[in-house]
Amino acid sequence: MERSGHNYCSLGMSKNNESTNTSSPEGAAPYDVTEQVGHLLRKAVQRHTSIFQQNIEDDQLTAIQFVTLCALRDRGRSSQAELVEATAIDQATIRGIIDRLKARGLIKLSPGQLDRRKVIADLTPEGETLIAQTIPKAKKISKLTMGKLNPAEQVAILYLLQKMNSSSLDGE
Repeated sequence: MERSGHNYCSLGMSKNNESTNTSSPEGAAPYDVTEQVGHLLRKAVQRHTSIFQQNIEDDQLTAIQFVTLCALRDRGRSSQAELVEATAIDQATIRGIIDRLKARGLIKLSPGQLDRRKVIADLTPEGETLIAQTIPKAKKISKLTMGKLNPAEQVAILYLLQKMNSSSLDGE
């Protein structure tokens, strides 16, 4: 079945919740990819990223770079591996972020004290200033991302996302 230029697998309900007559294997539940958690989370992240870029007032700062700066503010001097753990950004991506933040003078790099091969990142005064200037905008961005959710729904979604992210990969 094709809808709006996208292919969907065994859609069971239309967007207006009308049942669609799909051919799925007998006994199999219909599968509407647009109603799946991964799809909805990806759309929410896209919405947040767009709102961030429209409201941050620094066209060189991305949401993921801001998260990295905040991790350094919260944790202090950190290795690349520690930043990966703190931010949930993969190893390859964090390296590029570190390079861009260093090029802007927002962080400095130094060798590790025990293992000179390890690279340690730390905020510069310029990085600290940018964080302080950006946090009020980031709070506004979070409110805009929540959109039309009432205060109870905002608390609920944050609680549920934190609970979901704290569980193991197998759902336990």
